[in-house]
Amino acid sequence: MNVLELCDREIAAVPLEANVADAINMMLDLHVGAVSVVDGERRVAGIFTERDVLQKLSLSGRSPASVPVREVMTTPVEMATLNTGAGEALATMVEQHYRHLPVVDDEGKLLGMLSIRNLLQARVDDLTRELDALEQYTSSDGIGGD
Repeated sequence: MNVLELCDREIAAVPLEANVADAINMMLDLHVGAVSVVDGERRVAGIFTERDVLQKLSLSGRSPASVPVREVMTTPVEMATLNTGAGEALATMVEQHYRHLPVVDDEGKLLGMLSIRNLLQARVDDLTRELDALEQYTSSDGIGGD
């Protein structure tokens, strides 16, 4: 399974021309903590996160509707590709303290947004399947059992 299959179905992204209010509204509508900021060709130019709201805007006194998202987005952006494994993505996120990684194609075009929640849910699902299989194995009589 590649990381794109783990991403939420709806892609959270705003254009470079968006303002912070647009980005925040999308985050609220989709119940996510980050949006990719993309250019006209859907290449990732930056990422805007809850952390950006807190660190760069919350105490500034500026109205989110008047601040271009490109002014406060985080760049450069660490990204995953279709060749990135789930374990590698999780390691990057833990080491770098990221909760989101845009998934891009070879040209840097956005394909999806991977969250640490997506990765942890997939891991929980794997462990649950393993546990179920072990419980079945240990509860069966086995070959020649009574």
